[in-house]
Amino acid sequence: MNILYHRLNILNRIINPRFIKFGAVGGLGTLINLSVLYINQEFLLRDIDPKNRRLFLSLFIAILISTFNNYLWNRMWTWKDRKALGISGFFRQMIRYYIACGVAICFQYIFTIVFAIAINYIFANILAIGLAALLSYLLNDIWTFYPFSLEK
Repeated sequence: MNILYHRLNILNRIINPRFIKFGAVGGLGTLINLSVLYINQEFLLRDIDPKNRRLFLSLFIAILISTFNNYLWNRMWTWKDRKALGISGFFRQMIRYYIACGVAICFQYIFTIVFAIAINYIFANILAIGLAALLSYLLNDIWTFYPFSLEK
């Protein structure tokens, strides 16, 4: 019974308007991620050889830029009702966000590299972003933007 309760609780966290906002922010972040990845691969870093090294660096930069964008939008819009107060609260949430996203970013990074063996790097990245998005949402909803007023 306890396992069923936890599964239903996770489903309730996912199926709600906040998840739709998170998805919209993630959609914008995905466009930024793909744009930066493409610009780096095809223009800015195209002289870096071998191709794998260029992909590693391009992907790293794309993830950093899109994650910063997503943090700002998620704090201002998706979880605006759970903003931590004061400068220390802002940084506490930011640190938690980056840790939670770091887990999802590692997941995305590894799976992009693995999928890129078999398919185009752009499609590999899209697939990996989708899988990492679900993990990121759950971590941020459960931990990063936990209502700080309830914490001791």
